[in-house]
Amino acid sequence: VQLQASGGGLVQAGGSLRLSCAASGHTFSRSGMAWFRQAPGKEREFVPSISWSEDITHYADSVKGRFTISRDNAKNTVYLQMNRLKPEDTAVYYCAGDSSIKTYSTWYREPREYSNWGQGTLVTVSS
Repeated sequence: VQLQASGGGLVQAGGSLRLSCAASGHTFSRSGMAWFRQAPGKEREFVPSISWSEDITHYADSVKGRFTISRDNAKNTVYLQMNRLKPEDTAVYYCAGDSSIKTYSTWYREPREYSNWGQGTLVTVSS
């Protein structure tokens, strides 16, 4: 699966953005998907994830209640709606996916568990 992220940009604090991640390849509908972000000088961190069947989502505590992940398997696309953005949300956002069977319950938070990555899209939140 190849992933292409888009939708980043500059927004004021309190504003909203929606990121999209378009996938090509026949395994998208069977792939767990996630968004990660990486700020300058920091490690890549988990943001939200969504199961292939759309019935299981997880969110980092820092974005709960503000961000929403969703997917449209018919369009091979996963979305990240980001509301009430804060300056600390500034980062490059990456979408990631993997279709392999996982053996532990918190796998979705680990970058190493994803074999497919998009190129990243920059989100800058000004104060």
